[in-house]
Amino acid sequence: MPVRSLNSSVLKWPNRTAVDRALRDWVELECARYPELARLGYFGSYARGDWGVGSDLDVVAIVDATDEPFERRSLKWDLNALPVPTEMLVYTVDEWKTIQLRGKGFARALMEETVWVYVKSREPTV
Repeated sequence: MPVRSLNSSVLKWPNRTAVDRALRDWVELECARYPELARLGYFGSYARGDWGVGSDLDVVAIVDATDEPFERRSLKWDLNALPVPTEMLVYTVDEWKTIQLRGKGFARALMEETVWVYVKSREPTV
């Protein structure tokens, strides 16, 4: 989380490198808990490089499948270990394919600016 610099009122906010590293460390632990996780990345100000004091981290996760409604999917993920406030969107693989086909507005931004920090390795097919 942000910390004050000595006794001043100036806040030192975690930079992109620190947030990226923290997310990569976090997802290594989380992928063991959630084997359905196929991909995880971040988008928004940290991905674009225009973050600042007060910026949150926008995370997108793609899971193989889930029965949870979209609006409840992120609730089971513990985001408290990350150094900045974090919001998470969780899509299934099929939903992600649909987003890619649409390719407009928010879908386009997600596809173009997401920095992927975890991609499940697949067994090679014989």
